[in-house]
Amino acid sequence: MSLIVSRDLYPFESHHLDLGGLKYHYVDEGAGDPVLMVHGNPTWSFYYRELIKSLRGRARCIAPDHIGCGLSDKPGDDRYSYTLGQRVDDLEALVDHLGIEERLTLVVHDWGGMIGMAMAARRPERIARLIILNTAAFHLPSTRRFHWQLRAARDMKIGAFLVRRFNAFSAVAARVCVRRAPLSPEVRAAYTAPYDTFDNRIATLRFVQDIPLGPSDPGYDIVSQTEATLPSFDDRPALICWGGEDFVFDHHFLARWRELLPSAEVHEYPDCGHYVLEDASAEIIAQVQGFLDRHPLPEPG
Repeated sequence: MSLIVSRDLYPFESHHLDLGGLKYHYVDEGAGDPVLMVHGNPTWSFYYRELIKSLRGRARCIAPDHIGCGLSDKPGDDRYSYTLGQRVDDLEALVDHLGIEERLTLVVHDWGGMIGMAMAARRPERIARLIILNTAAFHLPSTRRFHWQLRAARDMKIGAFLVRRFNAFSAVAARVCVRRAPLSPEVRAAYTAPYDTFDNRIATLRFVQDIPLGPSDPGYDIVSQTEATLPSFDDRPALICWGGEDFVFDHHFLARWRELLPSAEVHEYPDCGHYVLEDASAEIIAQVQGFLDRHPLPEPG
């Protein structure tokens, strides 16, 4: 897929991993200990562009695009299983391909939390530090009802129609997921550009339809197993940066993270939305830089 995004906004070389004939796109910038940044829905690696720019002078910054997203291939259901389990397999295949066995700092947002932490649960020895941005890696908190707009997209034909026909999910998110100031037209266009046709919007819908709410849903057991492992990650440094105006991943989710990772360093941004890294870019980048400085990894060997 050709995608025109200003190199001023996204000045990175493209890399691809072949996954059964599908191109899995990723950014791989800089050198040093690896920092893996896992995006959610309906974003892509573009979400991490400023963080990559800020860290590539001190670390190896890796940011994949999930299949169906960003610069990766966007196959139909006949060629790809748009499920949580497959997403975790894909991410693990990339980490294996890059030869990363340890010293990994994992950055997660939205669906990236579930995908990234499920991968981490398989090989926890790889993970050295965690950076968590408005996401979950556990079941819907008992205090929280499932959001009605997601329910409509997940379970109703009209919701699916709006997502696929009119790009409702990506276009609306680029407007309502920030709170401090609107995204510029150029940045909004970059977020929605990968999802420019009915066929190219398949992942934005399949992600929502794959949200595991009950035991009969395909990814439910993966969520249960991952959630059970989360307390074991409290023995390593974790930074949580949280937008308080997120209408999906709200204070109920942050409270659950505090329960599971009580030692984590938490910074709340009450006036920021779901795209917290857009709303509070400078503050969060400074927090990440300071976090890495305060928690250096031991010298290899």
